[in-house]
Amino acid sequence: MWLLFAAGSAFFAGVTDILAKCGIRRTDSTVATAIRTIVVLIFAWIMVFLVGSQEQIQTIDRTTLLFLILSGLATGASWLCYFRALQIGDINKVVPIDKSSTVLTILLAFLLLGEPIGLFQGIGVVLIGAGTFLMIEKRQQKGPRGGSGKGWMLCAFGSAMFASLTAILGKVGIQGVESNLGAAIRTGVVLVMAWVMVLVTGKAKAVRQVPRRELIFICLSGIATGASWLCYYHALQDGPASVVAPIDKLSILVTVAFSYLVFHERLTRRSGLGLALIVAGTLAMLI
Repeated sequence: MWLLFAAGSAFFAGVTDILAKCGIRRTDSTVATAIRTIVVLIFAWIMVFLVGSQEQIQTIDRTTLLFLILSGLATGASWLCYFRALQIGDINKVVPIDKSSTVLTILLAFLLLGEPIGLFQGIGVVLIGAGTFLMIEKRQQKGPRGGSGKGWMLCAFGSAMFASLTAILGKVGIQGVESNLGAAIRTGVVLVMAWVMVLVTGKAKAVRQVPRRELIFICLSGIATGASWLCYYHALQDGPASVVAPIDKLSILVTVAFSYLVFHERLTRRSGLGLALIVAGTLAMLI
C-alpha cells in the first residue's frame, strides 16, 4: 500500500504545476499564490494533527522559531518567483530549473554546513545540471496576453535559489521541532508574506476579479499540494525512505506528461535527453 501512496505523492506533485498554470492565465501570479497558500496551510495543519505534534508549539525556542520564520520567508519568495515563471514561461522549461534547487541545496550544505558530497551525489549534481541546461532552449517565449516572457528564466532561477535557502534554513530550524509542525509554521509565514505582497503591490482589488474558473484551478492546485504531502507522509510511515523519496522526486515526469496533454508542450530530442539526465541524476543522488 505504501508504494501506491508514494506514487500518489509524485502524481499530485506533478499535477500541481498543471493546475497552477491553468489558474494563472489571466489571474496575477502573486494573487494566485496568496489564495493557494490558504488551501495549503489547511492541509499543513491537518498533517500536524494527524501526527499529534500540535502540543510541541509551546516548547519551540526563539532560535528555532527565528529560523522557521526565515525559512518561511524563503519559501514565500520561492513560490512567488515560481508561479510568476509558470505564468510567463513553458512548464517544460520552468520545472527543470526549479528542480535544480536540489543541486543548489547540496552545494550550500557543503559550503555553509560542512556536509560532505558523496560520489553518487556528485554524479547526480553533474547529471541534473547537464539535463537542466539541455531542457532550457533559447527560443522566444510568449508571456500572458501575448507579451514577451523573457523574464521567466530569471524568476525560475530565483525560485530554485530561494527553495535551496528554504532547505538550509529549515534544516537548522527543524532541529528543535517536529517536521510537520515546522512545515505548518513556515506555511503560515508564507501566507502572511503572500498577502502582504498583494497589498503592497496594490493588487487587493484583483482578488475579487479572479475568474471563477481560474479560482477553481488555483484552489485545486493547493489541494493537490496538500494531497501530495499526505500521500508522502503515509508512504514514509510504512515504506523505506530510500525508495519513497526517489519516487516522489520523479514528479517531473508527471508534469511533463500532463504539459503535453493539456498545453501541447512537446519535448525536442535535446530536451528529452535533458529530462533523462535529470531523472538519472535524481536517482543517483538518492542511492
